[in-house]
Amino acid sequence: MPNWSPTSAVLALGAAAGSRPDPMLEKVLRRWLALGLLAVALLPALRGSSDWLGWWPMWLVAMPGVAWWALHRFRMRLPQQLAARSRRRGGGQARRRYETGRLQARQAA
Repeated sequence: MPNWSPTSAVLALGAAAGSRPDPMLEKVLRRWLALGLLAVALLPALRGSSDWLGWWPMWLVAMPGVAWWALHRFRMRLPQQLAARSRRRGGGQARRRYETGRLQARQAA
């Protein structure tokens, strides 16, 4: 069994090669998610589970949400994450600064 995981270079190629997701599929998933949220919020019977399908909120809310997220290739970011990313300082990695006295003592030893 191969032990392969995609690197950032492979992920960048996939993002550059791909275009926007299929708009019809995205529309269906968004509607399914919205209607599922509404149904679970308004109908108490849909907060439980079924012998045939299992837990209703998973099929009405969680699965369409994850499918919509996967359709966007896991690129969707929350607004606070975008704001935090823009506040970060750009630049290289920090470098160690030596005091001149320590540096001379280190060189003498």
